[in-house]
Amino acid sequence: MSILRHQKATNKEPWFAVRRDLSAKRASILSVISFALPLAIWAGVSYLPFLWHPDVRLQLSADRGDVTTVYIAGDRVSKGYFPTFTDAVRKQNAAIEAQLKSADPLAGVSERSVRRSNKNILRHLAPVLVSNGRIKDDQKKEDALIYEVWRDIAEGTWLPESPALSDENLAIVQRNWAAMSAVSKTYDSDNFISVPLISLIPQGRSANPDYLPSPDQVATAGIKILTEPAEGDRPSMLQRTGHSIRIVFGGFLLAAAVGIPIGVLCGTYSVFSKLVEPFTDFFRYMPAPTFSTLLVAIFLANDAPKIALVFVGTFFQLVLVVSNTTRRLDLPLLEAAQTLGANQWQLVTKVVIPGILPNLYNDLRILLGWAWTWLVIAELIGVKSGLTEFIETQGRFRNFDMVYPVIILIGLIGFFTDQILALLRGVIFPYSEEAAAASANPLIKALLFIPRWFKDAVEQRLPPEPATTNSTSH
Repeated sequence: MSILRHQKATNKEPWFAVRRDLSAKRASILSVISFALPLAIWAGVSYLPFLWHPDVRLQLSADRGDVTTVYIAGDRVSKGYFPTFTDAVRKQNAAIEAQLKSADPLAGVSERSVRRSNKNILRHLAPVLVSNGRIKDDQKKEDALIYEVWRDIAEGTWLPESPALSDENLAIVQRNWAAMSAVSKTYDSDNFISVPLISLIPQGRSANPDYLPSPDQVATAGIKILTEPAEGDRPSMLQRTGHSIRIVFGGFLLAAAVGIPIGVLCGTYSVFSKLVEPFTDFFRYMPAPTFSTLLVAIFLANDAPKIALVFVGTFFQLVLVVSNTTRRLDLPLLEAAQTLGANQWQLVTKVVIPGILPNLYNDLRILLGWAWTWLVIAELIGVKSGLTEFIETQGRFRNFDMVYPVIILIGLIGFFTDQILALLRGVIFPYSEEAAAASANPLIKALLFIPRWFKDAVEQRLPPEPATTNSTSH
């Protein structure tokens, strides 16, 4: 009693109370936190340099003659390998400097080959110029413009800010420019310097692995792919989304149309339960993807086998869930109907089906989420299509900043579909237990107002009923 008096005095309910609901305000706060917390962890791992960051994202790369792998700006290398990489470039530069002091500076290599290698070194600054806005992405091969920037950096008239060149690289730029300008002050492809230049030292910053891009990279890529129009055979993201929705709902609605009647019969009549459920229970343990080859052979390679896979992955679970829901209907309802003289058909249509509808509605909501889990596998069989085709293609090239937006898009579609269906439950079944709680929701209030408003409007337009006269004589 003292605890209850204390709660009344403070007018506050505890956050942790067994089998008691939180207030609407607290529930809303926790719902926001449930999304904000993972996003905060993701942002912290991405932006705080003292957290994780096992890789180095190259901002400035270099060629190494002793390995065949070519790293360019934007590539990631492990933090353990990065010092090895930079030391190898320094050793390579030291070897070139020793070679330039020898009697044979070209070391037996043709001038044409050396000139080609020098042009590659010239272009090492291209990513830096792109990130600083000096050139655009489609101008990376404009060697004349890059040549001028080498001069500006060497003479100190312009210095890049993001990323800023290290003192070591500034010295290399000045040294290389002295050699290049001695041959020509302006870019001349045919008269480019033909003695070896030394390479810039790779620069980078701590970064997540490429499979975990930062939130801003994902947001930028998401806006880009969502706004790109269709081009040729490449569909837009809106078209891909519509295709994936058709696959999921096509398979789910087909499974519901066939499975609900069977599930109701199994939950109502023992003969159907014993006839259908044993095999259904056996079949549901078979992974649906194992039938993909068979489904393609039966339905060919377009959308039909994809819809069929969603059907196979959902149908058998649906039958068992619906039969269990039907079986849990209160037996006194059936007994009362039989007392009033209801026959078998009336028991099913007037008692069983109306009695299970609210719970059946919830079952279908859950099973719709189950159907979404088969989307990725379904769209990979036969001809790859939809959102999954985009995910698979971009993932193969490790463009994970473009993969995450599509994964998030699928989650958002499923989440908001489920939330809308949950809100509509109170409208469709006003007699259910959840209807009272749902009626406080502003959206539900609006939805409930529409039919009342429509009814009032119709009644106002109807002609008044004629007055009845009393024919009884006095």
